[in-house]
Amino acid sequence: MNTTDLFYTLALLRVEGVGDIVAKKLINHCGSAENVFQEKKSKLESIEGIGQILIKNLKNKTVFELAEKELRFVEDEQISFCSFQDEKYPFRLKHCIDGPVILFSSGNINLENQKILSIVGTRQITSHGTDFCKKLIEDLAPLNPIIVSGFAYGVDIVAHQAAMEHNLQTIGVLAHGLNQIYPQSHKKYVSKMEQNGGFLTEFWSTSNPDKENFVKRNRIVAGMSEATIVIESANRGGSLITASLASDYNRDVFALPGRNTDKFSVGCNNLIKTQRAHLLTSAADILYILNWKTNDANAKPIQKQLFIELDSEEQKVMEFLQKNGKQQMDNIALECDFPVFRISSILLNMELKGVVRPLPGKLFEVI
Repeated sequence: MNTTDLFYTLALLRVEGVGDIVAKKLINHCGSAENVFQEKKSKLESIEGIGQILIKNLKNKTVFELAEKELRFVEDEQISFCSFQDEKYPFRLKHCIDGPVILFSSGNINLENQKILSIVGTRQITSHGTDFCKKLIEDLAPLNPIIVSGFAYGVDIVAHQAAMEHNLQTIGVLAHGLNQIYPQSHKKYVSKMEQNGGFLTEFWSTSNPDKENFVKRNRIVAGMSEATIVIESANRGGSLITASLASDYNRDVFALPGRNTDKFSVGCNNLIKTQRAHLLTSAADILYILNWKTNDANAKPIQKQLFIELDSEEQKVMEFLQKNGKQQMDNIALECDFPVFRISSILLNMELKGVVRPLPGKLFEVI
């Protein structure tokens, strides 16, 4: 997308009645945003869902004045931009029907790595949530994933900070234009984030961090990621909206469980209970569900990091399965000298920790 394309696309997005879905439809039918404004009325009328009122609104010249002003800002501030048709547009977001037509960005964002995780949750993160989030990212670091979040208080900023600490690319998806940072107290993180990662937004410089914008930006967080992780959430909140969007986009969702008396575990527990999210106890759960391999050329071994929390009984079973491969539950109980009722509990705990997985025929194997 060049500046001419950007100018006409900006103008199109300011036409009353044109949102992301309609704009994409018009551009795809007419070939470009510029062609939309020059297209014959008869052809526009032939496009499904395009009515007389919208065609009349395309004649409104004030949209070009608004587009010119925003284009000047983009050029003056050297803002990067891409359209839904560009190669550098987030690959997974292209498959979301309501994905933004244009994305603005700052920093050094490189989306060639397709291991992209969004981490969301409450703005009032607990010490337990903080520790888990940091440990999760530490354990995932050898796989070099891209960490996406919303740059807000709580879980968001903890995830960004942990990613930076381990030299991972991290991207903040903003609910306003790139002419400001919200919350202002997070300005101190901007420079470091832009060194390896940066910021994405669909919003113009005239946009403020209004409540509805935060809900709208959540579809970018969910849509560009392979999976969404909810660390902590109350019964309602933006993170649950993001999780719902991720599910609608056929993305995997993970949730950290908590006690039923913990206010900021209610949302996560409900996601797990209603089977809208995978139970998340460690990084191994993510590797297993997403089928991420630890033998990538650039990845350091992380198995020892993931398995150190096994107790003596689990370690005994682990060593037996590592030596003998797939085994039936009864045989594991016999060879490890555990009663069957006990081995069932041990294997369940090991499965939740992500170190073994069940197979048909009551077989189990090491992941």
